[in-house]
This record gives sequence, C-alpha cells and structure tokens, in this order.
Amino acid sequence: MIVYNDTIIIDETIHDEWLNYIKTIHIPAIMATGHFISYRILTVIDSPNEGVTYCIQYNADSIEHFQQFYMNHLHKFQATHQEKFNEKFVMFNTLMEEVE
Repeated sequence: MIVYNDTIIIDETIHDEWLNYIKTIHIPAIMATGHFISYRILTVIDSPNEGVTYCIQYNADSIEHFQQFYMNHLHKFQATHQEKFNEKFVMFNTLMEEVE
C-alpha cells in the first residue's frame, strides 16, 4: 500500500475554518478522484511548532494510482488550498510505502 501524507501546520486563528473546509470539501474531492481507497486525519500532539499540526494520510493500492493522482489532480488541489489559506499554513508532503 502507498501512503501519501500531507503534513500541515495551520495558524490557530483560522484553525476551525480550515478543519471544516478539509473535512467537508477538500478530502471528499480528493477521494472522489478514485485514486485512493481510504484516508485518515491525525493531529500531532507534541508539535514544537506554533499553530496546530495535522497529518492527512491517503492510502492508494499502488504507486500507479498515486502517480495518476499526482499527474492529473495534485497541483489543482494545492493551488486551491494555497489560494484559500494563503500565508496561514506551512505544508510538506511525504510518499511512503507500507512494509509488510
């Protein structure tokens, strides 16, 4: 299984608005692409950063499914997120493979 992880540090002043957007619009739209089979939202309890830190993990059956998402959708989702929450977050991504 391939795990695509977004780690986001969000400014506390827009935390509630951001979390609502992620849960009701952003994640459902990503899942609707059909490239991921599941997701989960985690919060980092002991983050040394200012703001609230989240990890959103999307699970894909194969690297090919992720690559299709990357080529056809990722940049659009990133641009929309950037436009909506400009300068109120820091984000980085990690691509991982589950070890069986």
